[in-house]
Amino acid sequence: MRLPLGLILMTALVPAAGAAAQTDLQRFEKQLEQIRRDTRLSVDQNVPAEQRTLVDFGGYLTFNFFSIDSGPANGYNHVLRQTDLTGYGRVNIDGVHDFFFRAHTSYLDFNDGDSFDEHGDDTVEPTLDRATYRFDLARAFSAYDGKRIDGNIVLTGGRQLIHWANGVTLSEEIDGGLVDFSWKDITLEVVAGMTRDSITDIDSTRPGFDGDTHRGFYGAMLSYQVSPRHKPYVYGLVQVDQNSDETLIVGPTTTHFSYDSYYIGFGSEGSFTDRITYGIEAVYEGGQTLSSSTDDFGFPLDQTMDPISAWAFDAQLNYLFADTNRSRLIGEVLYATGDDDRQTSTTDTFGGNKPNTTDHAFNGFGLLNTGLAFAPSVSNLVMLRGGASTVPLPNTPLFRRMQVGTDLFGYFKADANAPSDEDTFRGESYLGFETDFYVNWRITSDLSLAVRYGVYFPGDALPDSEARQFVYTGLTLGF
Repeated sequence: MRLPLGLILMTALVPAAGAAAQTDLQRFEKQLEQIRRDTRLSVDQNVPAEQRTLVDFGGYLTFNFFSIDSGPANGYNHVLRQTDLTGYGRVNIDGVHDFFFRAHTSYLDFNDGDSFDEHGDDTVEPTLDRATYRFDLARAFSAYDGKRIDGNIVLTGGRQLIHWANGVTLSEEIDGGLVDFSWKDITLEVVAGMTRDSITDIDSTRPGFDGDTHRGFYGAMLSYQVSPRHKPYVYGLVQVDQNSDETLIVGPTTTHFSYDSYYIGFGSEGSFTDRITYGIEAVYEGGQTLSSSTDDFGFPLDQTMDPISAWAFDAQLNYLFADTNRSRLIGEVLYATGDDDRQTSTTDTFGGNKPNTTDHAFNGFGLLNTGLAFAPSVSNLVMLRGGASTVPLPNTPLFRRMQVGTDLFGYFKADANAPSDEDTFRGESYLGFETDFYVNWRITSDLSLAVRYGVYFPGDALPDSEARQFVYTGLTLGF
């Protein structure tokens, strides 16, 4: 895509971590978070109510290797060796009161010149990523009064991961509370909290997007178990941007930031048969956003507060084979609207929505599997995914807990004339396809291996045609 001369000149004035490099960093953080969630050892399982007090603590050490091809703006491969140390502790009393924490630190060792930002090799300061207290009212009545109640209230407060439905709208670590009210077949979940500082924001042009983000989330989800197989739901969520004091100065242009959104969603999860499970989610996004600070020629403009009107849809289907290999097939369709009067980015403010127009680009705060190597944002995107996984050697002691799988992705722009989250040609919609392979191997109770490989082949909508590859291996030792 050819950019206006004025915008090219202004973009050249952006400090060393320019917009393209920032987008690569944003994509890497998303890739890393997806792998963390896929491979992290499960340590906070529910405790039976008949046990009085359980004290559990430990940790795990993970050695990671990444080889990542960035987009054409940076034009080279990044190699990173990362060592993670994670510690956790838990106290559970009578199955009623549950205290859990988890903290980790990392050391990042890049090849020379391969860092995504100016930090280079770095030690990440210890980070508390989980710290929760959970109270279960029904278990309290059972444990202390010997009574059973029809409904229940479960309160979870502290730093926690909130993942709603398929993960289109919300999948974030927040400091706040989640209250789960249930009565017979009806459940109401209420959430309120703020993102923790060190998450990566959706707007890579905002200063501090990769470690200084403040957004509030307030919402409720109502679900009804209409049958043993189907659980439809509806939700409302409000996102409040607390980053409005941030400004970006590029030459004569000053950009302010504000993106306040709300989401109304509905869907269902469950199964059609004993072998076929599903999840479906549709969501409308409204709210208001500040426009881009430049015109089509790159000259400064006064920003305007414009309305948001966008939507997204995701449907996932799983077929489980009745075999000892625990084989499954996976299918997914994802659609998220774009906006053809955005200038160069479907997610950012700088180069974003044209002043005095409605922003039709969907931007949520979820986390979906959009591939390893390309990993596009869920905005102006149509994605088709098909996959399969199996345990090939279930009767061999050493390999009985080794899972292998593959995913195939096809990518398109929802609006061919709208931008994506990297440079694309207007009028072209095909973004390309990707094939991913993965291995999850629990070698022993304390040692596990994870391998990921993805290769992405750009389509006609991208100016480059060179394949991009993503390689990850991680060895985790628990103690």
